[in-house]
Parts: sequence; C-alpha cells; structure tokens
Amino acid sequence: MNRIKKGDTVYVNAGNDKGKTGKVLSVDPAKDRAIVEGVNMVSKHTKPNAKQPQGGIIKKEAPIHISNLNLIDPKSGKPTRVGFKVEGDKKVRIAKKSGEEIK
Repeated sequence: MNRIKKGDTVYVNAGNDKGKTGKVLSVDPAKDRAIVEGVNMVSKHTKPNAKQPQGGIIKKEAPIHISNLNLIDPKSGKPTRVGFKVEGDKKVRIAKKSGEEIK
C-alpha cells in the first residue's frame, strides 16, 4: 500500500520547489514518483501540430520522487509522516503527528 495517493495534498520537503504544497495528479509506484500540481515545472518545446497549431514552449509538471514529499495532516494542516493501522480487516493510512485517519 502506497503512502501517497492520487488526490492527496502534499508538501515538498526537498529540491528547488522546497516549501511548496500541491495536489497529487498521478503516482507511478514502479518508479516511486508522483506528479504534483504546480511543482517541478519544466519547459517542453513542441512542434506545431493539430492540437497546438502555433507550437512553442509549454510548461508542464515533471515527476518528483516520493521521498521528497510529505503528506499534509488533515487535522493541523502541517506536513506529517504516514503510518498504517489495521482496523478490522482493513489497513488504513494514519497521520503520525495527530493519529488522524487519512481519507
């Protein structure tokens, strides 16, 4: 079970975008990378095509390693580590700072 999932709000704790927060758009568990909204922006040069007849330079998010991300605690709104707890027959994610369950 992954610690970070699509739709989570995360805090960037390392790299050029340190201190920024954003929503996770997608996760690649095989490479341990995630794409976060507005974080790790790169310039991509594109040729003119049907979708973009003008072509040019577009800005887009590049994947960032999951080790550089911390989940935002739902209770306090601060970065926290993720733990797991077994409730009945289900394994749920919990925030280490507050003990709150992460939905």
